[in-house]
Amino acid sequence: MLDTEKIRGDFPILSREVYGKPLIYFDNAATTQKPICVIDKITEEYYNTNANVHRGVHYLSQEATEAHEASRKRVQKFINASDSKEIIFTRGTTEAINLVVSSFGNTFLKDGDEVILSEMEHHANIVPWQLLQNYRKIKLRIVPINDKGELDIETYRKLFNEKTKFVSISHMSNVLGSINPVRDLIDIAHGYGIPVLLDGAQAAPHVSVDVQALDVDFYVLSAHKIYGPTGIGVLYGKEKWLDKMPPYQGGGEMIAHVSFNRTTFNELPYKFEAGTPDYIGTTAFATALDYVEGVGLDKIAAHEHELLAYATNQLMTVGGMHIYGTAQNKGSVISFNVGNIHHYDMGMLLDKFGIAVRTGHHCAQPLMERLGVEGTVRASFAMYNTKEEIDAFVTAVKRVSKMF
Repeated sequence: MLDTEKIRGDFPILSREVYGKPLIYFDNAATTQKPICVIDKITEEYYNTNANVHRGVHYLSQEATEAHEASRKRVQKFINASDSKEIIFTRGTTEAINLVVSSFGNTFLKDGDEVILSEMEHHANIVPWQLLQNYRKIKLRIVPINDKGELDIETYRKLFNEKTKFVSISHMSNVLGSINPVRDLIDIAHGYGIPVLLDGAQAAPHVSVDVQALDVDFYVLSAHKIYGPTGIGVLYGKEKWLDKMPPYQGGGEMIAHVSFNRTTFNELPYKFEAGTPDYIGTTAFATALDYVEGVGLDKIAAHEHELLAYATNQLMTVGGMHIYGTAQNKGSVISFNVGNIHHYDMGMLLDKFGIAVRTGHHCAQPLMERLGVEGTVRASFAMYNTKEEIDAFVTAVKRVSKMF
C-alpha cells in the first residue's frame, strides 16, 4: 500500500487552494505534478552545473555532459533498452513520432505503401502521417475499436498485405484508458516483417515498459507525464533502424565533419540530436524516474487501479452518467458525460469546486466521432490522488448535475 499522505507531502502544489477550496488535481493524463526532488534538481543544476554539453573542455561542461549522459543511461534502464545509444532525447512524444515519420517515412516508404493506425490514436500519431502524404502517396489503414474501447484484433490481422510497411499504435488510450495487447500486435506485425512504433505517452507512467521483451522497434514517451519536467521526451529505436535512418534535423552536435561540399554525420544517438539539448531537463527527468521507481511502479499501478475501480463505481451512482471506455485492461482514466450537460459546462463548474479535470476532444477527434460525441469530461488519477478526493469529486458532479 502506498503512503499517500507522505507522497502528497512531496508535491507542494497539492497543498494550494483554488477558489478557496483544496485543489483536487485529476488532470494527470495531460501532465503530472512534480515532486520537490525534481524541482530542486532543476534549481541545483542551474546554480552549480550550467554549461553546454559535449563541446567544452572546461570542468563545468564536462560535469554537465556526464550528468546528461548518465540521464540517458537512466532512461535506458527504465525501459530496458539494450544500449544507451538507442535512446534519443526529443522535446516530447510528439517530436519523437514526427522524427520517425519524417526520417523513416521519407527513406523507406514509397507511393502506394500502407501504414496501420487505430481509431483511438492521439492527433500526434495521425497528423504527422498525413503530412507525410504530401510527399509520399501512402495510405492509412485504421484498426477499429469495439464498444468497450478495445481494438478489433481480427480486423487488425486482416489489414496486412504486401503493401503494409509500418504500424504505429498507442500503448494506452489517453481517452478510453484502454491498454492495448501490444505484444500480440507486435508479434502479428513482425510475422509479416513489419516494424512497429508504440506511442507510450500514457502507458509509461502506469505500467512497466520493457522494450526488449516487447521486441518493439520504436517506443516514444514524455517526461512531463512521468512526474518530470516539460519539454523532454524520448525516442527509443532499435539500433538497426536508427543506423539506416537519416538525420531529422541539421545543425551542431549531429555532425562529424562539415564542409561546403559535403557533411558527414555523428554516431548514434547524437545523429538525431541537433543543437543544444535540454541537459537540465534530462537530469531532472532522471531524478523523476528515480523517484517513481523509489515509490515502486507496481505499487503505483495497484493504487491507481484501486482508485479507478472506486471512482467508476461511485460515478455510476450519478443519474445520466455515461462512461466511455470499459476495456478489461484499463489505466486510470475515466472519460464521461452526464445526460445532456455539455462537457465544457461540467468542467468549468467542477473547477469552481477546486477540481481540475480535462474537457474537450482530448486531441482525439476521430475517436470522438467513433463515440458519437463532440467531447467528454476526463478525470485521470496518479499516485498522489485519494479516495477522499474522489468522494468530493463525485459529490461535485452530482451538484452540477442538479443545476441542469
